[in-house]
Amino acid sequence: MTVPAGRVERVDALEPRETKILVVEDDEKTASILRIYLEEAGYAVVEAHDGILGLTLAASENPDLVILDLMLPGLDGWEICRGLRKVGNLPILIVSARQEEDDRLLGLELGADDYVVKPFSPREVVARVKAILRRAKSAPTGASRTSAPPIAIDTEAHFATSYGKEVRLTPSEYRLLSALLRRPGRTYSREELLAALYPNGGSVVLKAIDVHMANLRQKLEPEPHRPRHLLTVRGFGYRFLADANDTR
Repeated sequence: MTVPAGRVERVDALEPRETKILVVEDDEKTASILRIYLEEAGYAVVEAHDGILGLTLAASENPDLVILDLMLPGLDGWEICRGLRKVGNLPILIVSARQEEDDRLLGLELGADDYVVKPFSPREVVARVKAILRRAKSAPTGASRTSAPPIAIDTEAHFATSYGKEVRLTPSEYRLLSALLRRPGRTYSREELLAALYPNGGSVVLKAIDVHMANLRQKLEPEPHRPRHLLTVRGFGYRFLADANDTR
């Protein structure tokens, strides 16, 4: 087929899909500013200005990440976050005027990967987006399977197993578990784990580590309130204890 002069033929099947960001924000001016900066950074952007449409587009548009406001008409951001976490591990960045520490921790508890307080710098939001997407795609160096029985992570397929059952983890939970499994038995301070989780900056709430650990226990431990593997070292941090009697 002849291609007209000055025109580049597009072969969609051979081109990688653009990274798509869904912005769920009821303030159209704020959404427009985010769109401009995100598109300038090379992302495709889809907008929703109410919660119901946001949840619908999250299902139909297959975005790579959601930027989510909390105070939305129709369906608030908390409910959207809960809904998304029931069906998958789509990365979520909350952007909200709610700046209390309890709100930030609740967002992380519901499965958000990071939390930015309004007013914000659009460049900061883009930097956070890039960092979350890197965390979602990155894997620890070394073998494709890291195992500390009865927990294991597959760094190529990017999933975890607990007692032989596959477990869905958010990018932040996956990265935190990866850090702990690299050296089972070693105690990591909260500051060390926070640096491993947000190497390029992110949540500055130290309690974020406690929230993520509680979520990991719910997913990985047979009795989350009596953990056998994800152990607290009071006043310092956490360590992972493998089961010496488990040979799986």
